[in-house]
Formats: sequence, structure tokens, C-alpha cells
Amino acid sequence: MMPWEEWVEQLRRDRTLLPDRLALLVETDDAELETLLANAARSVARLHFGNGVYVRGLIEVSNYCRNGCYYCGIRSANRGLQRYRLNKVQILECCRIGYSLGFRTFVLQGGEDPLQTDDFVEEVVSAIHTIWPDCAITLSLGEKSRESYERFFRAGASRYLLRHETYDSAHYRSLHPPGMSRDNRLRCLDDLKSIGYQTGTGIMVGSPGQTVNHLVDDLLFIQRFRPQMIGIGPFLPHHATPFAHEPAGNLRQTLRLLSILRLMHPLALIPSTTALATLSPEGRTRGILAGANVVMPNLSPSSLRSNYALYDDKACLGAESAEGIAQLQSQLESIGYRIDWGRGDFGDV
Repeated sequence: MMPWEEWVEQLRRDRTLLPDRLALLVETDDAELETLLANAARSVARLHFGNGVYVRGLIEVSNYCRNGCYYCGIRSANRGLQRYRLNKVQILECCRIGYSLGFRTFVLQGGEDPLQTDDFVEEVVSAIHTIWPDCAITLSLGEKSRESYERFFRAGASRYLLRHETYDSAHYRSLHPPGMSRDNRLRCLDDLKSIGYQTGTGIMVGSPGQTVNHLVDDLLFIQRFRPQMIGIGPFLPHHATPFAHEPAGNLRQTLRLLSILRLMHPLALIPSTTALATLSPEGRTRGILAGANVVMPNLSPSSLRSNYALYDDKACLGAESAEGIAQLQSQLESIGYRIDWGRGDFGDV
């Protein structure tokens, strides 16, 4: 018998484990271990956040992207995708609808669209900050220069999400085209944190070529970096990418990693992602029960949501949408939780 209970308690107490023990937690497909991890992670989340789950209004501002990442459906080489970009008026209308529903955090996410320039982003952020000063503005717009990040921060953005995807340089190169590098991704994260953003990073679980050692390196990097937000979701294939026929990430392993990250980072904002909900109908609630404390309903124009297709069959309706708030509330209540409309600002974790 493996000493799972002892190791999980040590992880909860010390917020770390030896790498070989982390590797066993990551790779062992054991129901007893999963229950222990989920129960401990849920207990830690409830201790700090009660039964509230923060909601963030997601606005997918553009599906144009200059990059050709091998896993991503909005990659520049995908000629079969109907492209769109929201203008300032459309983005502000999404915020207006979201604010009336109760959202107090807006997440502007998009590909690295050359026509949504720094001037444009700065103008939009400034307008949102001026009209709704009580709201937090989160950006997830990819790799930029330090100067660009500083401009957005001065305009009113206070959070930035940028998954590092994988800490291993060779694995990173296998997922991205020439010209992109792990080192530049880490440079961006360091810039964001030093500027003063609440910074989020994270990984895909089950991406092609990923090993358990890669995942342990990711856990240890996140431990050193100490982000305020951690995004973790399964790899999901898209039919118009080089990885179209690769298998999706494993739901149970993703949930184990989510629980491990909650135990290592008790105060972090950790979403139960749309990718989890896409992989399994119970994915969102299972993520909450594994220690997540954030969900991001979609505020984008409903006619465009299916075009922001990072992977096939994205869940963007029902409880995944802003219109489905009542359904989301019902889902959360069924597992003993409730919507928390607060911003959820926390310091160093």
C-alpha cells in the first residue's frame, strides 16, 4: 500500500513534496488517491473562500492570430476558420451587458491579432476602467513587449493571464512554430509580475509529447513563480491542426493536478475551465470539487462564440454562457456552492 494519506497531508501542510513523490501523485490512476487529493483540496479552498465561486465575464475579442501554434484552432494557417475581431463599441457593449448581470471582472482574451494594436488595447482598457471603475480588467492577449504591458497596466488592467504551457524547452518547441520560445514566454511572465499585475500562468495536460517529468517540472516552476492565478486544462485536439488525431488529455489526471496545485497554492484563483466542461458534461462541477474556485461564463456575442475555436466542440452555451447564469447557479447549488460576484483580489500566494 502506498502512503497516499501521509503524502497528501504533507503536501497540504508543507505546500510541496519531493519531485519523485509528486511524480507518483501525477501519474497514479488510483481512486483512493484521487478522493484524498480532492477532499484535501476542496477543504483548503473552502477554508479560504467559503462556498463561493468567483465568476469572470469572458470576452473573446479576436480570433485572428499571427502565430501558428500546432495545437490551436485559431492558428494563422487555419484557412477554414471564419475570422472576426470585435471593435471598441462591441467590447463595451459586452461589458455593459455583463455589468448589468452582476459581473465585476472582465477577461479580454484573444489571439495575437496585429490589427488590435497597443493603441487599440490601451484605449479599450481605459474606457472600461473609466466607465466601470469598480471592475477588475484581466487581459489574455499573448506575448507582448514590456512597454506594451506597462501601457495596459497604466490604462487600468490589473491582471494578465499567460499560460507557460510547458516549462521544458524542447517540449515547448514541439508545440510551437520557429520564432516562439519558452524563454520569451517566461520573460513575458517575469515582466508582468514585476510591473505589478496579478499574474496567471498554467499548463495543458496531455499535450502531445508530454511526460510525467514535464508535469513535475511545471509544478515546481509554478511553485517558484508564485502566480496569483493558475489555469490548467486538458489538451483538446482541433481538426485543422497538426495534432488533429492526437488523443485528448485525461480528465482524471487533470483533476489530480488541479487538486495538487490547490494544495500548493491555497490562495490562488484557479478556474474550472471551459476545456474541462468540453471534455466531460460534469467537468466544470468536478473541477470545483477538486479545488477550483473560478468560472468564466462567456460574454462574447453569441453569434461569434463558436468561431473562437481553440479546439473542437467548445462548450459555449448553457451554463458556459452569460445567459446561462441561472443554470450555472443551479449547478453550483447542486454541489453545495454559490456564485460570488466579487473581484476576489488577493496578494502574494
